[in-house]
Amino acid sequence: MTTNTPKKLILASSSPRRKELLGTLGLSFTVQSSDVDETTEAGLAPQEIVEELALRKASAISSQLDDGLVLGSDTIVVLDGQVLGKPADEADAFRMLSALQGREHTVYSGVALIDAQTGRREVTHSRTQVRIRPLSDTEIKAYIATGEPMDKAGSYAIQGIGATLVESITGDYFTVVGLPLCLTASMLARFGVNVL
Repeated sequence: MTTNTPKKLILASSSPRRKELLGTLGLSFTVQSSDVDETTEAGLAPQEIVEELALRKASAISSQLDDGLVLGSDTIVVLDGQVLGKPADEADAFRMLSALQGREHTVYSGVALIDAQTGRREVTHSRTQVRIRPLSDTEIKAYIATGEPMDKAGSYAIQGIGATLVESITGDYFTVVGLPLCLTASMLARFGVNVL
């Protein structure tokens, strides 16, 4: 008699936020950081960027394995068609937050899933609109002084102190944090890993 044991799940990310989010689904998984080149060719649409990078991260890990499901994800912040990545320094964080304040922007998160044994892959994305409240230079500097913005796309963390900057969102909150859980659970189910 054979039993259908679920495939092991590997998160291809060193992000503590993604690890925490995936953990909320109650699934057993391991983490393997995929230090891939995150540069993309010019002219790609935001959704193409996050899908390509999510797939690149998952592929880097799945190519090292014989078995298992590898989950990759990538998140970017887009304002007026410009991608706002992680700030280079405090001045860059100030520039980004000054541009975002009082306005709405879009956050895209790409999710890729690869079955290392069969090579089957699926990649998609989610997007959410976020409005940052008007901020004074003093408030922006005080937020930067917390250190929180320095490793975040767009220079803010909606799940941290940055929540006090966010006036409203339209869409999936978890897309902004970095791993859209509804989308991820649906993808996992299609690969035989059920959350519910």
